[in-house]
Amino acid sequence: MVAAGVAAPLMRKRVKVAPLVMQTVAYGAPLGLSIAVRRSARRDVAVCALNMWAYLAAYKAPHDDEEGQAERVHVDYPIDCDRVIGLGELPSVRLQRAFAPRGADGRSWRRHDRVLVWAHWSWFAVPHGSLLYILLRRPERFPRAAALTYAVFDVGAMFYWLIPTAPPWYAAEAKAEQGEGELEVRRLMVEFGEDFWGDNWGSLYSVLGGNPLAAMPSLHFATSLMAAFLLAEVGPVAGALGWLYTGTLGFALVYLGEHYVVDLIAGAALAGAVRKLGPVAGPGIGRLGRGVGALEAMAHGTG
Repeated sequence: MVAAGVAAPLMRKRVKVAPLVMQTVAYGAPLGLSIAVRRSARRDVAVCALNMWAYLAAYKAPHDDEEGQAERVHVDYPIDCDRVIGLGELPSVRLQRAFAPRGADGRSWRRHDRVLVWAHWSWFAVPHGSLLYILLRRPERFPRAAALTYAVFDVGAMFYWLIPTAPPWYAAEAKAEQGEGELEVRRLMVEFGEDFWGDNWGSLYSVLGGNPLAAMPSLHFATSLMAAFLLAEVGPVAGALGWLYTGTLGFALVYLGEHYVVDLIAGAALAGAVRKLGPVAGPGIGRLGRGVGALEAMAHGTG
């Protein structure tokens, strides 16, 4: 199961199998490892890594059929929502007009630009780094923290399949191509990346990207918000740092043109729903855990 689950995301473009089947195989890897290997902190970390491997496939797979996804993409409803929130103008446009760099070449990066871009880039480590901190400081809290965090990732990926939604920068490009007038949203993160990384930017972005229409809800914000909640349960200093980062990232996502405000609201709703429904799902998850534990014991001759 582990071998098949690891291989499934790599083979998804080569094997003619329904995406749902391929994703089921991928998500079987964490379960298989839980039976094949005795429980330990290392195994817990490996199970989390396998879950993220399956999530990455779920996140990227909708874009495997670019034309089909482009036909289903939703462009207008988040614009309409954000114009209501921004009192007639997109908050991203208002922020970029007020603070975005402009010089002779159109770019003159200031300190706040660097801070906000790096806050966005550092997100790739923040949810997992927060879990690692919890594992080291309060290991008894780690199973619940990991379950809540990766539930946000996995549930969010479902929405990317069901309602592919364009972020502001994509909508601006699409409307310009269709001759519907320019949506004045720049993708500042890419502009900065091209300047900062130079010729290496293209290869770096190809690794970090994968699905430009995975905007609703914002998992950047949802997972960071969940991390802040969980860190606050460990201690006030960790919680304060978590909330400071989440607030900075939320502002950055809108300012940089990566997300609409409504994407962040949906991300916050997702994190809140997972956190609230966690206790409701607890008994069922507990029964599943005991079942996996029994299989683990049988596999190792301890049951």
